[in-house]
Amino acid sequence: MDAGLAEDMPAAGPGPLQGLKVLDLSRVLAAPLATQILGDLGAEVLKIEQPGRGDDTRGWGPPFLEDGSARPDAAYYFCANRNKRSVAIDFGKPEGAALLRRMAAGADILVENFRTGGLARYGLDAASLLRANPRLIYCSITGFGQTGPYATRGGYDFLIQGMSGVMSVTGRPEGEPGAGPMKVGLPVSDLFTGLYATVSILAALQHRERTGEGQHIDCALLDSQVSLLVNQAMNHLVGGAVPRRLGNAHPNVVPYRDFAASDDYILVACGSDGQFRALCRLLGREDLAADPRFATNAGRNRDRRVLEVELARAIAPWRAADLLAAMERAGVPGGPINGIDQVLQDPQVIARGMLREMRRDDGTPVTVLGFPGQLSRSPATYRLAPPRLGQDTRAVLAEALGLGADEIEALRAAGVIALAEPPPGTGSSA
Repeated sequence: MDAGLAEDMPAAGPGPLQGLKVLDLSRVLAAPLATQILGDLGAEVLKIEQPGRGDDTRGWGPPFLEDGSARPDAAYYFCANRNKRSVAIDFGKPEGAALLRRMAAGADILVENFRTGGLARYGLDAASLLRANPRLIYCSITGFGQTGPYATRGGYDFLIQGMSGVMSVTGRPEGEPGAGPMKVGLPVSDLFTGLYATVSILAALQHRERTGEGQHIDCALLDSQVSLLVNQAMNHLVGGAVPRRLGNAHPNVVPYRDFAASDDYILVACGSDGQFRALCRLLGREDLAADPRFATNAGRNRDRRVLEVELARAIAPWRAADLLAAMERAGVPGGPINGIDQVLQDPQVIARGMLREMRRDDGTPVTVLGFPGQLSRSPATYRLAPPRLGQDTRAVLAEALGLGADEIEALRAAGVIALAEPPPGTGSSA
């Protein structure tokens, strides 16, 4: 194990969601992230995958995790699929759909991200499954939700970033080199929706605890992203102006942006008048702090162009590391712009357990990003590395539905299910 990684250790105790059974009919990112969170917190998650294909992200490489298999899984797949068991069932076949209906009858939570209405033909829609299991919490994640004029459209993160207005406030401003709308460098619309779905599921569990009722949760990428326009939307709703691209500058707070030092870029984030005055003293520009135009944030915002030019001149001669160290001593918020490789080696990130080493059933090690919430009594656990396709089909069908070996073999022979090949280097049957 690499130095600094948190080795997967036996769980200190049951997770807070232990005992809950989750049927995961999702793929790609938003919904798998939600079910991974539930798994991290102790729930049993059964990931239902198409035989022979599996989650689309298994093929979204390179890079791939080289484990000696003919079809190694892509790195993308590992970001949202730990603490799950993979069950390969073709529910396009009547026998496969019947298996899933039986599994849903004993589940607490079902998460799916098929197009609106897409599961009804298999009897796997919310109305059908809630009739059979009124305590079921059924969460649908789509691009635009179950209602409205766009309900039947497919939704993708890139499209939602554009439609939601996020790209209109992301990127260099007009008149600067490289100006134009830009998507965020991470699939934030997917990620936000996965988080909102998890929050909604936990709320529904609390409702069920009080009333015994399950329910249908309708989560949409567009809704989630619009809800997180936050201050930019409120600036428009209150002030009437249409927010515009400001590059790395803040629409409300000044100075709050990147500046070029002599050898690198740094970030300055002054959230108060006192921090601004401290920055001016540090830079030897007390005249800026004393200028009535810049005495308050409202004034600094109004005359930001003039102020930022002066600050840029004062910052330019400094070495980035020296200035950041001086800012820390002076109580001025600031920081570097790390590369992904740098942040994954940062001592604070390591100390907080944000890198976890796990091992797949064949012994192949894989390092994953940790769960960020530090629960003092019931912490997240890292029990199962992201599984191989169909790795757990046989065991789950036997445990959950009581199927015998002959029944399982008949389903396999009919193409209803798939059983994983033995791990590379072993002779056992999966």
